[in-house]
Amino acid sequence: MPVQSLLTLQDLSEAQLVEILDRSVELADAFGAGRVPRVLDGRRIALINDDRGWRNTAALDLGAQLLGATCTPVPVSLGGGEAIADLAGYLGNWFDLIAIRSRELDRMTELAAAAAIPVLNLRTRQNHPCETLGDLSFLHRQGRQVRGLSVVALAPAGNILHSWAEAASITGLRLTQIAPVPYWIDRGRYPSARIACTEEPGAVIDADVVITDCWPDGADHEAFAALRVTGAVLDRLGPDCLFIPCPPVTRGQEVADDAMGHPKCVATAAKAHLLHAQNACLTLLLGA
Repeated sequence: MPVQSLLTLQDLSEAQLVEILDRSVELADAFGAGRVPRVLDGRRIALINDDRGWRNTAALDLGAQLLGATCTPVPVSLGGGEAIADLAGYLGNWFDLIAIRSRELDRMTELAAAAAIPVLNLRTRQNHPCETLGDLSFLHRQGRQVRGLSVVALAPAGNILHSWAEAASITGLRLTQIAPVPYWIDRGRYPSARIACTEEPGAVIDADVVITDCWPDGADHEAFAALRVTGAVLDRLGPDCLFIPCPPVTRGQEVADDAMGHPKCVATAAKAHLLHAQNACLTLLLGA
């Protein structure tokens, strides 16, 4: 896998993305059997959490340990007084890979450009590649192929939607965003005819997968109310449609309580694959 770092899904080809999904499913099966292969014995990973949140970093730490690596939390910030290029050099003295959750993608890109070791993006405000890979890994394990998959996002433009757009721009996945016009994604960033935006809630009817994200701070909730996923909405969808809301879920806003308990909601099972997808990225970036 000739990829130095993974900062955006557009760093991958479609074949490389599918390779990650295949490896992720293998590692998920090994995890379930209690036999995760220690293919990263002797490797050293710097784990930086330069932002809020815990899922990606906790899963990365546990997953790296299961693979045999030494994972060390490093309390540094890309927004501090130390030059990012200097940080990259110091970290390269001791570690084989940097896994980082930070606010700004451009700063992370600067880190990766200066580093002699791979950088794995665990989340920025602009995108969330491992979250999307985790969901795709779960779907892959269910026998859902990426090419031709219809994903409908009832969500504003944000890091979750941006990473699904990244995936759609390199694969045959079809992405439809349903949101008020001011919150539409910038289609110019993603050159794909398979990405569409609409205000029409009824566009959800043809979805294979429905996703959500939090409503923006300060947004007019009345403008978003028609986009709330309820049990009644899920009842109208096809029998094979799956609902994967992005955590943290704000019940009563983007998702109703009855939707979280609906048979089509696979949130917990899908998010389990975050660990396996990140493990797949680690093994492939480190050539294991």
